[in-house]
Amino acid sequence: MDTVTKIPQLTRADAPFGPDMTDYDLWKLFSVPEIAAIDKSKFPANQSLEDILRNDTRIRHFKPGEVIVREGDYGNSAFLVLNGKLRVVLSHGLPEYLSGQKKPAKKSLWQSLTQLMTPRKIPEVRDINRYSDPAVQQNNPGTDNHPVFLQDFSTVLNSNNTALLEEGTLFGELAALRRIPRSATVFSESHAELLEIRWQGLRELRRYDKNWRNLIEKRYSESGLVKFLKKNPLFEHLQEETLQEIATNAVFKTYGKYDWADPYKNIRSGGKEGIKHEPVIIRQGDHPDDLLIVRAGFARVSTCHGEDDQTITYLGVGHTYGAEELFQAWEGEKNVSFKVSITALGYVDIIQIPATYLEKYIFPQKKIQQRLENKNTVPQKTDPQLANLFNQSTADQTLLEWAIEERYINGTQAMLINLDRCVRCDDCVNACSVAHDGNPRFIRHGKTFENWMVANSCMHCMDPVCMIGCPTGAITRVIADGTVVINDDTCIGCHMCANSCPYSNIQMVEINDIKGNPILDFESHKPILKATKCDLCIDQQGGPACVRACSHGALHRVDFHYVRPEGSVDGSII
Repeated sequence: MDTVTKIPQLTRADAPFGPDMTDYDLWKLFSVPEIAAIDKSKFPANQSLEDILRNDTRIRHFKPGEVIVREGDYGNSAFLVLNGKLRVVLSHGLPEYLSGQKKPAKKSLWQSLTQLMTPRKIPEVRDINRYSDPAVQQNNPGTDNHPVFLQDFSTVLNSNNTALLEEGTLFGELAALRRIPRSATVFSESHAELLEIRWQGLRELRRYDKNWRNLIEKRYSESGLVKFLKKNPLFEHLQEETLQEIATNAVFKTYGKYDWADPYKNIRSGGKEGIKHEPVIIRQGDHPDDLLIVRAGFARVSTCHGEDDQTITYLGVGHTYGAEELFQAWEGEKNVSFKVSITALGYVDIIQIPATYLEKYIFPQKKIQQRLENKNTVPQKTDPQLANLFNQSTADQTLLEWAIEERYINGTQAMLINLDRCVRCDDCVNACSVAHDGNPRFIRHGKTFENWMVANSCMHCMDPVCMIGCPTGAITRVIADGTVVINDDTCIGCHMCANSCPYSNIQMVEINDIKGNPILDFESHKPILKATKCDLCIDQQGGPACVRACSHGALHRVDFHYVRPEGSVDGSII
């Protein structure tokens, strides 16, 4: 038998969020009121409250002026203020130079050339010493361990509208749980001590303790929703007090399953038509009572003609529906009803704003504006995707239906290959292999629409459902731009992400040591596996190697929101 290297299989306990967490730290945490109030008996034996605090939290210290979270960054954790004072910037758009975020390091030109000239003959080589080094495990592009300080601390305090966050405040929970960007910048006004909870632990606290579940929903309705509404064109002109009134009376509803991958796979594998099996949010013909706003996930907009359902468009985060119908009813039109049905694609969080608040604060102003502009329709500042819903070409409708059925609308960096231009040279595959330890991180085949193929490559989804089950937080988002990456040092080879990916874009691979020997588990003697996938060549100069290697212009990384049937993205032919 060939020489092999044996190491213990990593477990969740081997990759804690805070490797420096001590028994004394845990003892102190149990004296924090928000933690002490948790009923330990509600947690299962294999997921005790102590285990969650030990594995999924860490204590962090911040200096005055240090940025804790930045607006627009992707959040993987929430924070509980243990002591000190923080400030949240209420005004939108703090200049980037004031709160610049450190981005993942790139290989130097020399390192890139060396990698190109001396490709590995043995694939998937690992330095096994890294797996026992806590400092290495914390070097994760999705974890913000690099201090960032405001360049002009006093100016930010004096020239921006800020609110004080003190001991006992929880923040960042919505971005962590819903895998969406942070809604505000938070920085430390004084020396502060915070408990950071990675989203896996936050999910368990919310699942087993009703007080935490209620706290999270209350926190969002009190502060997060006001910010969310302020960014919506319908509400952006309203005062803070009015927005707070609307937020207090808004209703939150969730449709579908948070972990939607398995139900979706079952529907597709059974050859069933998706729309018939999607949770209904509104039905065509219903009377409008509320404005609907998507706060997370996707929803399908469709219309029924006899026995046939036709997809018109889809709604994503921030999209609204129902304003036009509610306005018509307010003006006195009789028998107003929805012309479409809306169903949940996987899962979707909906905010329902009662019509009374639109009638009180929105429609009168729209009516005045309508008269001033001498128009017969309501002037709206809507997303262009929602315009002319019933005037699409057949090609548009067919592409949209296909993209929604396959859930490609979720992809922000899908690998789209023009089969008319592709000559099957495999330069893209070889370039990816060179950039990733001898194994390419994608497979050059996939589902096709006319002459376009979506290859089996990570799409860096808007809603990365692969992250949901990861027990160690090894698969996460890069804070700066949302790229989905896997931290090899904390991956325990559990298959959860690979099984969860709706598109089969994550592969489990056997690894070898630096001498080329297979690495086996010490007890089971089975190969140690690691999850691998496209990382957009995050450490490479010049971006994805696959795109750079294609000399025929056949391969592109695209956001499906902008793809058109004739092959245009953002108006340019590809």
